[in-house]
Amino acid sequence: MAVASHLISRMPAVASIRASVLIPLVQQIDKRSGKTDLLLASHGILRSQLEDPYAVLPMARYVALFEEAATITGEPALGARMGTGFKPADIGPIGMVFALSPTIRSAFERLSKYVNAVQGATSSGVFEENGDFVWSYRIVDPSMWPRRQDSEFTIAASCQLVRSCFRRGWRPIEIQLEHHAPRDAGVLERICGAPILFGQSGNRIVMNKAEADRVHRAEDKSLIEILERHIGDLINEPAAGDIVTEKVQALIGIYLGRKPVTVATLAAELKMSPRSLQRRLSEEGVSLRDLVRRHRQTLAVHYLRDRHHAAPMSEIARVLGYADNTVLWRALRSWEKKGNDPSSTG
Repeated sequence: MAVASHLISRMPAVASIRASVLIPLVQQIDKRSGKTDLLLASHGILRSQLEDPYAVLPMARYVALFEEAATITGEPALGARMGTGFKPADIGPIGMVFALSPTIRSAFERLSKYVNAVQGATSSGVFEENGDFVWSYRIVDPSMWPRRQDSEFTIAASCQLVRSCFRRGWRPIEIQLEHHAPRDAGVLERICGAPILFGQSGNRIVMNKAEADRVHRAEDKSLIEILERHIGDLINEPAAGDIVTEKVQALIGIYLGRKPVTVATLAAELKMSPRSLQRRLSEEGVSLRDLVRRHRQTLAVHYLRDRHHAAPMSEIARVLGYADNTVLWRALRSWEKKGNDPSSTG
């Protein structure tokens, strides 16, 4: 499983999102319902906040508002449908950097690098797998659930960005989504233009590598530098002593179930020696084994909470990075003995 260079977005301590991101959602609610202001108020949001491009809102409010909006409008695939009308300008300078990138690969690398200028508590990265190019996106806070609308909106909007900035008829090879399959899964496949796998460990767009590397335009480096400087001003840059645990957690979220998660591989990704990585994690009071276990337990909570709609155990084992069902069952029994049984949560 070959892995190329990738970028990891930082996860700020405070999970927030730019208020302006809500504007397209509010416009949709305005069209379909007269309850917009009441809905905003119920989530502690004022319409006037959306007019300030630098104002931020708690990420949890945005996610919950999006889910409720889908119910109020009677449109289960609201997020995905909204994504089809997404434009580079909707995310400001990040969208413009995406649009000016010479290749699809470089566009997604920059999107991953700067996503936290728009929202926090987010893990995003790119990598290669089985000869394909993959972009991964995931909200890392497990309490923000359900979050179907945000996930489908982000994936559909990202596909739309590629079509508007690179090739109108572009299609990904496959889409992966972390939530269970909805009744209207066919709608999502038509919108994304690709088969969809549900119940995955994250949200991903799998693309043809050769197409991702095809050069579509010459890059205006001076303009890119100006835009990136502005984006940098929007991001709370990590201090030199930024905790390694956050970076390791981001990598685990991107790669679990996709490639081996070991001290050696993660140290190489973080440009550290394995010994240095182990020492830093130890200083922060954790180990890689602890972080992987916690991440697996978090995912297991969602996959096992609803037995009626749960995925097959073999699929859950694969997503959690276990060799087979037997290893998964052993882990579940171990967690249960320690009082951390995911299947009893909820």
